[in-house]
Amino acid sequence: MFKFWGSQEQQAQPHPQEMPRDSWYPPSVVSSSSSQPTTPSGGSSSSFSVPRPADRANSLSNVSPAEASGIIATLKDKSVDELRKLLSDKSAYQSLLLSLEPVKTQDRVRDELQSESLQLARENLQKEPRMVELRNQCRIIRTTELATAQEKLHELERKKEETLKNYSPASLLHKLQEAMHKSDEESEAVHRQLLDGEIDLTAFVHKYKKLRQMYHKRALTHLAMKTSVTS
Repeated sequence: MFKFWGSQEQQAQPHPQEMPRDSWYPPSVVSSSSSQPTTPSGGSSSSFSVPRPADRANSLSNVSPAEASGIIATLKDKSVDELRKLLSDKSAYQSLLLSLEPVKTQDRVRDELQSESLQLARENLQKEPRMVELRNQCRIIRTTELATAQEKLHELERKKEETLKNYSPASLLHKLQEAMHKSDEESEAVHRQLLDGEIDLTAFVHKYKKLRQMYHKRALTHLAMKTSVTS
């Protein structure tokens, strides 16, 4: 009996291996793992069903090539029953996961970090009494020695301001002008003493000459200083 093409052959096609219904894996992983290419039928022109790249990228984005090759080397010697058990038995999967070298390394690093963190916490707790003592000492210094030092600093700053004020150009000009007027008044007083006959001519010349020299010296200095300040 003749067989029509596509009748019996299509029925004899093997179906893709379905995943266990009691698998504890997420649906995205199960659908990604169970997807197989389908044979095109005679009555349709459908293409192969390929897993989406986004599904693979989500599951492999955090796995380096070296780690992936190590995982593949661990799984390639497993039988089909063992692989099925990994999909359905969470304890078997957990045991395999903990036996992988990257997981062992991660656990070891985690344990080391936890141990170092606990050690730092213990050291900090041991230093707490010393910190409290130092804090109390700082408070005492702030209320006693620091207050005295600040008061002394304010006094020195006040004296500094007074000194700068006394030696400012305006202050020096004022003092020089007062000294100039004083020399002029003293020379006039000596001149009145001569007119009143209180001193002789020789003493008058000596005193008057000295006072007038001082007056003109101060006057010239005042003029030069005033010119340089204004310019």
